[in-house]
Amino acid sequence: MQAQDITATAIEAVLRDKLSPTQLEVIDESGLHAGHVGANGSGFGTHFRLRIASPLFTGTSRIAQHRLVYDALQAFIDAGLHALAIEVLHTPKQ
Repeated sequence: MQAQDITATAIEAVLRDKLSPTQLEVIDESGLHAGHVGANGSGFGTHFRLRIASPLFTGTSRIAQHRLVYDALQAFIDAGLHALAIEVLHTPKQ
């Protein structure tokens, strides 16, 4: 994987495959971090915000939830994903 492969669409596809989210929003906030550490000058592909709910999170700590996300996205991190803000959403009980 290369830096240009780090897109919201690609991240979303991997998370859908690995975590089966019931809710998912991936937002590329790289343009807001121009000039900051980790920014690549392109305005995309380095800083993302995730809003996610997954049945795999049930009964786990926030640290474990974040670890699941980071583990799923390790190839992106290795390719230059610099910052990831994770907002875990809670699915209402039925």
